Amino acid sequence: MLSINLNNLSFFGYHGLYEEERINGNTFILNATVKFTPKETITTIAQTIDYSSVYELIKQRMSIPTLLLETIVMEIAEAVLKDFSMAEEIHITLTKENPPIADFRGSVGVSYSLKRN
Repeated sequence: MLSINLNNLSFFGYHGLYEEERINGNTFILNATVKFTPKETITTIAQTIDYSSVYELIKQRMSIPTLLLETIVMEIAEAVLKDFSMAEEIHITLTKENPPIADFRGSVGVSYSLKRN
């Protein structure tokens, strides 16, 4: 199995349950791994999953304000499997860099994996 990895993609967005998050925004970091089984040695872009196209899909979805990070990762995973027929599995981790939690130092995030049926 071969993996296409998109690492440390940084987005500014207005995702979150709290009004201040939807007004002030936050920085989000996304990592995605898309797995597939090549049918032969890959020598052209048509034989693989174009990570720039996966990035554009992710970038578009990250621009839509959403209450829950869980919703975002699940929708991205479903869209990747729908739009990229070679994709067999995807794993996504989405991190919120500065959550609005009093006296909290660190980040929070969610991870989601989905396999094609």
